[in-house]
Amino acid sequence: MNRFVLGALTALAGLGVAGAGVVMTGAVSVAADEPHGEAVFGFFELARSRAVAASAAGIDVPVLDDDERVRRGAGNYAAMCVSCHLRPGGGPTELSEGLYPVPPDLTAAAPDPAVAFWTIKHGIKGSGMPAWGKSMADEHIWDMVAFLQRMPSMGAEQYAAVVAASDGHSHGGDEHMMDAHHDSAEGEHPHPMADDDHHPVGGHHAQPAASEVPVPVAPVSAAPESGGKTHVHADGKSHVH
Repeated sequence: MNRFVLGALTALAGLGVAGAGVVMTGAVSVAADEPHGEAVFGFFELARSRAVAASAAGIDVPVLDDDERVRRGAGNYAAMCVSCHLRPGGGPTELSEGLYPVPPDLTAAAPDPAVAFWTIKHGIKGSGMPAWGKSMADEHIWDMVAFLQRMPSMGAEQYAAVVAASDGHSHGGDEHMMDAHHDSAEGEHPHPMADDDHHPVGGHHAQPAASEVPVPVAPVSAAPESGGKTHVHADGKSHVH
């Protein structure tokens, strides 16, 4: 038995050294546009699903069939999740198609509430899924989970209506960091909305058209001594024409 264990450990050590050698050559692809092999992907998927299920097993799920929860959750979903997890009536986005693994389409089916809560709060390593619990309290996360239970049954118009009726990007956390330069007075919701291609409209990412950019005009005053005009520069210096 001791010889068997020693042999197994030696074999594992050899595989480890060989694996380290392959890693050091840079031959292991980390490109998001080059999928894992079927066996590797299956391993990671199994590890992820089992880990999340085990972590979510002891979570007490509150009452989620509540219109007010759904209303509040809709605005945060539209601001924080739609680019990856899509919206009713919309197709894939540039972001959802560029990520690997591909984010789940949450318009297709409602996720398990406990699993959804844990995933939103803690995120998933190496997947692009953030740990929103760093900026959102549990109650706000449950609001989003409540919305996710309803969204698969919504059409495009119903989805747009519930988002419009929401409080927008509002969860009492660090949402101001994402909207720091957005003037909430410009619209009813303090988060940037998106066009049909999911490009941001408004907010601090939008740039005004060239015709809308105000052009500063230097003040011009008369210079009675010379009969000309004094041109004043922005730095305070002036000269007479």
